Amino acid sequence: MKPTEKFTDKAEVYAKHRRGYTDEYIKYLLTATSLNEGNVVADIGSGTGILSRQLLESGLTVIGVEPNDDMRTIAEQLLKQNSRFISMKAAAEHTTLDDKSVDLLTAAQAFHWFDKEKFKLECQRILRPSAKVALVWNSRDGSSALNIESAEICQRYCPNFKGFSGGIGETEDVFKQFYKNGKYDFRRFRNDLEFDFAGFLGRYLSASYAPKKTDKEHEPFISAFTNLFEKYGNNGKIIIPNVIRSYLGEV
Repeated sequence: MKPTEKFTDKAEVYAKHRRGYTDEYIKYLLTATSLNEGNVVADIGSGTGILSRQLLESGLTVIGVEPNDDMRTIAEQLLKQNSRFISMKAAAEHTTLDDKSVDLLTAAQAFHWFDKEKFKLECQRILRPSAKVALVWNSRDGSSALNIESAEICQRYCPNFKGFSGGIGETEDVFKQFYKNGKYDFRRFRNDLEFDFAGFLGRYLSASYAPKKTDKEHEPFISAFTNLFEKYGNNGKIIIPNVIRSYLGEV
């Protein structure tokens, strides 16, 4: 299955159960890039528009570039009332955007799906001089017992599981290779996620690797996460220890 097809049939559960980014992160991003109202951001792999919406609320013009029809349609439905949102069906490696037309490029929960070299060339083509690329993930806190056990469940029942966020860690050379002269600003922001039982299940079912209802692993996957909720939940709620990982620099 192509990476662009991995979220087909998962768009609704994704939009419902995936959380956004903290105000602290958005403020940092705008300050670090000196962006103001009217600047243009290309949100690459924009999915259901989670980060796009937050950037729009900051007064920016946002071009959501998303190849998956299901995900893009959800974003268009949710953001259609905002005249500063432009939706495009295109791939990260070939956005079809004009040369030197973008003031900031963002990729939220998406960079691990891209062809890194081709994407870098595309960034260099469409970004204005000195404009930056922001790569960001909502990532599980790897020191948490809950997250360790949830990863074990995914390894057991999800054949395509390669680790959360596509297995991209915090110290891999991929970022040094991607950013200009290997230099970028790395930040972490706390963003623990609270869910009820339905939200907890929905969060894991929204993952690209999660089994679909027709898969034989679906029922045992649900059962294992039900037991995990009962083990770590409290008064009908559970908190997933989570951090925002932010990378920002020129390419």
